[in-house]
Amino acid sequence: MFSFEKRKEFSTIANSRLKTLHDHIYNIDNFQILKLSSVYGANGSGKSNLIKSLDYLKRLVTRDEMPLKYKNTRFKFTDNKKQILVIEFIQNQKGFLYGLEIVDNKIMTEELYISGLGKNEDFLLYERKMENGKTQIKFFDDFEKDEKSKVIKEVLIEEFVRIDRPIIKLLANRENENLREIKNAFGWFTETLQIITPDSKPIALAHRIEIDKSFKEFAEDLMRTFNIGIKALNTERTSIYDFFGQDNSNEIDDLISRLEKTKNKIIGLRTRKGEEIIVAKEGEDYIVKILEIEHEANNITKPFSLEEESDGTIRLLDFVPAFKNILFDDKVIFVDEIERSIHPLLIKELIRKFSEQKETKGQLIFTTHESNLLDQSIFRQDEIWFSEKDFEGATDIYSLSDFKEHKTIDIRKGYLNGRYGSIPFLGNLKDLNWVDYDINE
Repeated sequence: MFSFEKRKEFSTIANSRLKTLHDHIYNIDNFQILKLSSVYGANGSGKSNLIKSLDYLKRLVTRDEMPLKYKNTRFKFTDNKKQILVIEFIQNQKGFLYGLEIVDNKIMTEELYISGLGKNEDFLLYERKMENGKTQIKFFDDFEKDEKSKVIKEVLIEEFVRIDRPIIKLLANRENENLREIKNAFGWFTETLQIITPDSKPIALAHRIEIDKSFKEFAEDLMRTFNIGIKALNTERTSIYDFFGQDNSNEIDDLISRLEKTKNKIIGLRTRKGEEIIVAKEGEDYIVKILEIEHEANNITKPFSLEEESDGTIRLLDFVPAFKNILFDDKVIFVDEIERSIHPLLIKELIRKFSEQKETKGQLIFTTHESNLLDQSIFRQDEIWFSEKDFEGATDIYSLSDFKEHKTIDIRKGYLNGRYGSIPFLGNLKDLNWVDYDINE
């Protein structure tokens, strides 16, 4: 998939050989996982494809369809059309193993197990296979013996199963006691896993700041710490009719109609510049909410819209909900290019703060080019990963712990000197003669 040709494994299982930063280990039924992971690599090495692959899987599972932007994702330097995605995760203190085999956008195999986490045998929940053009589904024994469950299975196969869609969501939404663990596993994709790409935006930030006092205080404290002039985060409220204008009555009616069909009576819109506009129904009123950022300079306070803020400030705001989630909840956050638009010293101190915070619950996993983060006072060696392409154009991914370095070594210096690979190859750049392209000669 993408730049991955052969089977590659990324893991957050703690290496028992390492004895540093014990606070970075979460113990779940004596199974140890890490709270931090970073992935380094040159441009085009494939580190972002790790997160793209996970994003592909999340969209496929939760939206119940092949993501359009990921239609052609297979490795292109081989004739092998088979794509395999397997993920092992923990949800509500229980391990699960979920896998898909895809060929030409068709799901040939789908499996879900309760994972034994290396200590016990995995327990099959269901296996779905395509055999001779027909879908076959096998459930665990108790399900297969239950008459009511047999009817569900027959109806699923006859009416709902499609060759280009997983069935985990379909099963999770059925009201059947035998399917409760499938519902639990599905919840990891919908509730626990969060992915932040360079283009991602937090959802309903203005609304959350207005209704959640604790979140507002957390967000303001964090943004003030960055010392970028922010004093407060507020929500500007306007009637839908005043915001859009009476001359746009047809558009307002369409918007209200959409709003009434939503479960929570709230929808989000985006301006051309990316600013979020929240439209909500409160009682009988329709309210538009926009985030307002209060800046202070020379004892003067002024409100700013998000469109007036720098890319760095906006990127920092993107991280506010994520960091609150991994501090207080069992969330798993993947961030692609975490340092984008943010000063190196600032992002390092933000990661250091999370690293040193003992009372955390979630996991933060990110890709980066920022070598200043290569610091063994912030990361364990098994929390640092590298990506690199081989001569066949395929991505390899490996951990710093494979090198068995001493805990006092300067890994940043070693990385920049090419000790661990995964850096840009610039050998021929000095031979580039730019003056040959002067069209004025």
